[in-house]
Amino acid sequence: MSNPIADPGHGHSPAAWTAVVIMLLAFTLGTIFFAMAMPVGVWASAGLLVIGLIVGWAMAKAGYGVKGPKYVAKQH
Repeated sequence: MSNPIADPGHGHSPAAWTAVVIMLLAFTLGTIFFAMAMPVGVWASAGLLVIGLIVGWAMAKAGYGVKGPKYVAKQH
């Protein structure tokens, strides 16, 4: 019989999902702007990437991280 690997619970929070969605959007836009040779858009996308990181950190500090009081784990 196999033992299921315990899920450490990282990354399954509103803070993590919000940060990842914002940073994925920034990366996608940055790639498009790079292909279109629009350096201002690339730098704006880099700024959005940093904003995504800050939003994720702020949400985690506000209690929406994995161990935060506002986080409710989903039952599988």
